[in-house]
Amino acid sequence: MQTTLESLDGNKVKLTVEVNEEDVKRAEEETLRRLARSAQLPGFRPGKVPRQVLVSRLGHKAIRAEVINDVLPRFYEDAVTEEALDVISQPEVDITAGEESGPIVFTATVEVRPEVAIAGYKGLQITVPSPLASDADVDQQIDRMREQFATLTEVDRPARDGDLVTLNIHGSRDGEPAEGLTADDLVYQVGSGGIVEGIDERLFNATVGTTFEFDAEDAPDGPAHLEVAVTLVREKVLPEVDDAFAADASEFETIAQLREDLRDRMSSVKRMQASMAMQEGAVEALVGLVNDEIPEVLIAEEKEHLLQDLAFRLSQQQMSITAYLTATGQDPDTFLAELEPQALKQVKADLALRALVREEAIEAEESDVDEELVRLAAQAGQTPAEMRELLERNARMPALRSQIERAKSLKWLVENVAMVDEEGNAIDREELLAVLESQEHDHDHDHDHA
Repeated sequence: MQTTLESLDGNKVKLTVEVNEEDVKRAEEETLRRLARSAQLPGFRPGKVPRQVLVSRLGHKAIRAEVINDVLPRFYEDAVTEEALDVISQPEVDITAGEESGPIVFTATVEVRPEVAIAGYKGLQITVPSPLASDADVDQQIDRMREQFATLTEVDRPARDGDLVTLNIHGSRDGEPAEGLTADDLVYQVGSGGIVEGIDERLFNATVGTTFEFDAEDAPDGPAHLEVAVTLVREKVLPEVDDAFAADASEFETIAQLREDLRDRMSSVKRMQASMAMQEGAVEALVGLVNDEIPEVLIAEEKEHLLQDLAFRLSQQQMSITAYLTATGQDPDTFLAELEPQALKQVKADLALRALVREEAIEAEESDVDEELVRLAAQAGQTPAEMRELLERNARMPALRSQIERAKSLKWLVENVAMVDEEGNAIDREELLAVLESQEHDHDHDHDHA
């Protein structure tokens, strides 16, 4: 077999494949044996039809057509492998010679995965949230704890935001009491934006005994007329931030110990958030360098992957996509259209990481492949040798190597992109990388025990 490759516009290539007569004869023998096994002719037992009878009955032209039908897919795949093509669409095949005799020559025009440009990738800088809890973060958490231990004190002054007022509310529609809009001794926090629009403005500066009425367009079940009377105003009294509060609100005896514990726990959460933001931000920055036109076939394929992933996750909750869309009130066509930007972003990220593999000459070492085979085999309940044989039999080893290389390119990216926090301060990269590595280890551990 001989192949030649011609590049065309629009990330398409044209393969010309010539199958020599020796290969054609071998293929013809295979085809005749296959036909003989399945042929059923009067006077002959199944599978025992002589070759000359078979040729006489079917005719040379029909047999040649069967041969071509048998060999084309195989030789096309061989040519794709030989030229190391990453095809992303079905080929347009044209037989140019050999339909009746002689060598078989055919062309296959096919779309291949484009190689995008990522100019400037070595100068990327991203902003990630600080992985350290600040004094203000700790103060906010302590204030939330103080809210839980607040006491209420009746006050003889106008109400202000944050106060708790006790109300008698009576609602009506067309002069008749409105069901669900009447309540006595209702406790409400001024400024919380509840009940109906406009009530907070009327309650601010109100005192005990204040009454007012107004029309509420956004009342439950439709517009209504409300009459409101203020019967009590109380303010929240927060405990002092001292050792006594720490002892009441936690297992610590001093406020210093409580603050230290809060800082440690909040910093742990912020480090995890920052590590994820580092990875996501690095990929987004790399994707931002991609200005090439993306093939529609890749976007459509990614949309299908997203749908399959959603269907799988919903199936674990015993729900279909149709039921999910109905429950969430989403139109199917609108939902599919909204998948387009996400699919495009995913495809760009994949192409950008492939470009980084190329630019940095990143390779999947045999040790990398062996490690991934061990992981995959454990998930499937097979030995690594069985997993390798399965992938090789299905021609999936190149895809596995590509997957490993993209993972390594992502690691290279997060190890080399410049990072600062929201205030422009340098970030401790090693600490965040350690968090990512820990998460990946936990993820693999979960799979091993699934």
